[in-house]
Amino acid sequence: MKITPAKIFDVLLGVLGLGTVGLLIGVFMGDGWLPVALALGAILGAGVGLVGGRGFFLSIFIGTILGGLLTLGVSGTEAVTVGAASGAAMGGFLGIWISMLIETWRQRNQTVPECDKHPNHLQP
Repeated sequence: MKITPAKIFDVLLGVLGLGTVGLLIGVFMGDGWLPVALALGAILGAGVGLVGGRGFFLSIFIGTILGGLLTLGVSGTEAVTVGAASGAAMGGFLGIWISMLIETWRQRNQTVPECDKHPNHLQP
């Protein structure tokens, strides 16, 4: 795997994104869990960034914003964190689902190479 500036940016973006999630989870769990949750979030974020998860992070970001805004409009400020978290989960799920559908569509549109047919070639 070749390390490019874009790949380094993706890894740093992943560490920042999921590291922040780990930080927030650690704060809610208590001071003893803060370093553990932060480290796990940073490691997972680096892994996702390493395999090229920029679209995944974008879908989580959009889901977080939309989920938080929808909850703010429906339930008020008390439930915004729950709505944002639910929106992030749905955004991540939909982002992966859409990327899988796009990959399947690309594979269907590729031409299949024709097999080499020689008159002297015996086929089973």
